[in-house]
Amino acid sequence: MTIGQSGDVFLPDSKVLKYADSEMSIVFANGPAENQDVKGLYTLSFSSTGNGTISSIEIDISNDGNNWDQVANLTSTPWLKHIDTTAYANGTWTFRARAWDSSADNFTVWSTSGQFNIVNQVPLITSFALTNTGYGSGASALDRAWYALDANGTLGFTWSASDDDLTHASLANVPGPGTPTDDGPGTLSYGWDWNTGSIAEGTYNPRLTVWDGSGLSASKTMFIGIDRTAPTMSAPTIGDGSNWSDDTSVVISGFDSATDDGSGSGLDYVQIMQGGTWIDVTTASTTLTFEEGEHQISMRAVDKVGNIGSSISVDINVDVTEPEGIGWSVDELSTSHVGPVNISYSAQDLGSGIDLDNSKIQYGFDLNGVGATPDQSGRWIDLGVSGLDGTMGLSSWATKSRQYLMVRAIVTDEAGNELVTIPSAFQILPGLDLSWNASETGVDRLVARPGDTNGKIEITSLLEANQAYGGAVTVYLQAAPADRSADVDWTTMQTVLVEGGNLSDECTCELIVWDYVVPNTGQWDLRLVVDPNNAIDERVESNNNHYMMVTGASVSGVGVVTSFAPGIIALLLTGFAISWYQKRRITPPPN
Repeated sequence: MTIGQSGDVFLPDSKVLKYADSEMSIVFANGPAENQDVKGLYTLSFSSTGNGTISSIEIDISNDGNNWDQVANLTSTPWLKHIDTTAYANGTWTFRARAWDSSADNFTVWSTSGQFNIVNQVPLITSFALTNTGYGSGASALDRAWYALDANGTLGFTWSASDDDLTHASLANVPGPGTPTDDGPGTLSYGWDWNTGSIAEGTYNPRLTVWDGSGLSASKTMFIGIDRTAPTMSAPTIGDGSNWSDDTSVVISGFDSATDDGSGSGLDYVQIMQGGTWIDVTTASTTLTFEEGEHQISMRAVDKVGNIGSSISVDINVDVTEPEGIGWSVDELSTSHVGPVNISYSAQDLGSGIDLDNSKIQYGFDLNGVGATPDQSGRWIDLGVSGLDGTMGLSSWATKSRQYLMVRAIVTDEAGNELVTIPSAFQILPGLDLSWNASETGVDRLVARPGDTNGKIEITSLLEANQAYGGAVTVYLQAAPADRSADVDWTTMQTVLVEGGNLSDECTCELIVWDYVVPNTGQWDLRLVVDPNNAIDERVESNNNHYMMVTGASVSGVGVVTSFAPGIIALLLTGFAISWYQKRRITPPPN
């Protein structure tokens, strides 16, 4: 080894060994002759001439005389090689061989065969089929051919192939016990009628193998299945999956998931009976039309080889009518109320029934109780719970005096039909009401002579409050001629201030005694007025006046004229009406 100035390493020249020429030569004892046709398995053998000892023989092959591929390197006797010519393409080829002469430590000269022709013809299977009627091509496991074959049925296998020297064919992996005998050698039947009497359901992969005289073979597999079991079916999806449909056109879907053919041929289509006739449905869903009401139809599944499953009954319920509203129930509302109020709405649905989980009540506050949206709250507010019963409360109802609680219901039935009610309004009235007790209020006499001495009349009155009231109340006694014209007003004869706290005791009432002097002859109207300036917010303002009538009589007699004041009977009827009105729920008419 030499190292140059640049650092390169130079190796010494390889040692050249000189081999002596071999005195031996080899030839093909059995080798292809010029232009010989060769196919199948071919045996090469060699013979030698001259002196020497063969320790190995190299064999090459080429189809162009330039590029050689090694076939074998024989290292022991016998000096022969069985070559499978099917490993090479058909065409013109040449063998060459040389031997290693161990006595001379050198190879012999290459010996070349004649150019020969490889003419192998591998059998070509042109068909492999069953004469039975089935479904599917059988070309792959994903496209298996299915047959509804009885256990003692016969499978008719057929085959054909092309080759110049076919010898026989075999069939394996067939259904049932055993294996068919080979077709050939000798006479070829090109098929088998296979019947074992006990062909079981399942999947099979029969395999055909065809041989020729060259020892070449070809194989082909078909993929088949035996299916004698009908598919089962469960209820598919009706509409959106709920028990009721809100449309007469009902979509029925999910046939794929509702049917099961196990490991068989699979679902082909579904049959539906509506009105006594089976209808084939080949799609994953279908739409049927029904009248409103409850219906029942039949369904069954059919697999790809015609096995028909047992029918099932499926309920179809149709409700296209929205719920029917009945009315509201709302606790009495007043400014004196403390705590929540109960609100409920009554509705009915003769079809699918009310779906309380998806129904609700909404409310809001309004100034006049009309309109589509509450103007005070500006929107509809959910009551906070599902259903048509609930409560709602305020920290103080006194702030809502004379306003309206507006409510509406959104009622949904089980089919999804929805009713949105027209808004209803319930006025929040003052809790306090002041009135005169009609039975305890009146004059001590109806006729008196005019003047301070003879015309003095005593009026006893009982002012009542429907609840304890701690404020002061002003009341008037007023008079006017009964025969007055319309432009003559009442004259206040006396004013009494009921002090604060007087109406907050146990009876919530105040006894007041008045004196009135009849000024002249004739009839005079009297009235007692509570809160004449309407300073107190009351539930009912119309019962604040109590009317009476007295007559000033002359010595010669009493004249009677038509009075502007109500008659006694009218006053009694008014008292009864007011009493009844105070006790009833105050419910405004619907908008």
